[in-house]
Amino acid sequence: MSSRRTLYDKLWDAHHVAKRDDGSSLIYIDRHLIHEVTSPQAFDGLRERKIEPWRVDTIIATPDHNVPTENRAKGLKGISDSTSKLQVLTLEENVKKYDLNFFSLGDERQGIVHVIGPEQGLTLPGMTVVCGDSHTSTHGAFGALAMGIGTSEVEHVLATQCLIAYKQKNMRINIEGDLLERVSAKDVTMFIIGQIGTAGGTGFNIEYAGSTIENLSMEGRMTLCNMSIEAGARSGMVAPDQTTFDYIKGKPFSPSGDKFDKALETWISLKSDSDAIFDNEFSFTSEQILPQVTWGTSPEMVSSINEKVPEPRDFKNKENYEDALNYMGLKPGTKLTDISLDQIFIGSCTNSRIEDLRIAAEILKGNKLAKNIKRALVVPGSGLVKKQAEEEGLHEIFIDAGFSWRDAGCSMCLGMNPDQLDQEERCASTSNRNFEGRQGYKGRTHLVSPAMAAAAAIEGRFVDVREI
Repeated sequence: MSSRRTLYDKLWDAHHVAKRDDGSSLIYIDRHLIHEVTSPQAFDGLRERKIEPWRVDTIIATPDHNVPTENRAKGLKGISDSTSKLQVLTLEENVKKYDLNFFSLGDERQGIVHVIGPEQGLTLPGMTVVCGDSHTSTHGAFGALAMGIGTSEVEHVLATQCLIAYKQKNMRINIEGDLLERVSAKDVTMFIIGQIGTAGGTGFNIEYAGSTIENLSMEGRMTLCNMSIEAGARSGMVAPDQTTFDYIKGKPFSPSGDKFDKALETWISLKSDSDAIFDNEFSFTSEQILPQVTWGTSPEMVSSINEKVPEPRDFKNKENYEDALNYMGLKPGTKLTDISLDQIFIGSCTNSRIEDLRIAAEILKGNKLAKNIKRALVVPGSGLVKKQAEEEGLHEIFIDAGFSWRDAGCSMCLGMNPDQLDQEERCASTSNRNFEGRQGYKGRTHLVSPAMAAAAAIEGRFVDVREI
């Protein structure tokens, strides 16, 4: 192999099976995560072709997208929507038929796939990881090549343990310095998207580097890689280091004893060569990054909290920005701190880990929801996150403040379950997408960090969390 390779190059080469005539490649897959929405048709395809999954030991299944976050004790009976119930039931039947690893609704390990994978030690450095969900890029935080795939690709991976893919170009985003107080990884990734745009990473794998990234916790790195998709990339990654290894050690599915030591010898080498060639690079400093708030209907429509809603004429595609502001019910020149809110959502595969809940609880402690906040949800990313939060007493802080403390699931992130906005309700959300109707028909979504969401809950409007 040639030198001057990036981490992405190394992982691609290590898993490359064959080159195809159309320029695509077959890539071997190490870990396959499945859920109730994109797997039923894939299993139907297997049965129609009279074939079975190639390597069942690589698969882990859990329901997450459509599950209710209340009345969990009722199991399937607690799912009122007939389509959602059928999808979860079908997942359970497929799991039983093929004897797959499964975290059911009643299992405390159940949760959002991109939370439980790392939590269980199922995501390891050097792996290729796929799931029928675009935010599979989350797992790149471990120095893995992680990609979201479609339903037909889910079927192909189940059948062959390989994925047909085109190699991406290499991008590196460098950030140096210590983050300002209460500025988090969510603010970092939103800032990046605001700078390079939602198409800035199209055709690239993004590697995040620099002292700012190195100082992030694994939870922060997962948040960062999670929203690589919103920057247009299919995958994002951070080179593994001691922070990574300490997080992995002792997890249920991670190697132990001599096997861990042996794996560590390989993991340490997983980094870009010092003279690696990147097709595109961006560099920022931590001082540039303030708490962020989206004001439009795309993640790139974002500003620092001390700014105003911009004029559409300041952008090339001003019609899109005019449409966005009309949908959001906002006028140019409005201070972000003057935008009042109806709902607060803390959760999603972006920000539902224990660190996220701790940060929000720290700000909420001793405070109450503002009177204009109609509903506020805290949805842990897994049953184990919920259990740990309760052991630490975080749930009491949320409940005392006026939040609803829920069970694990994707919840209000995507409006495929009972947790949705009503028409024209405005929500401060820690999720990853603010598209039209994303959280419910005509709902208005503003993306923020957990700290900013907590601060907004107290004030009833957006505020600079550093002043709370």
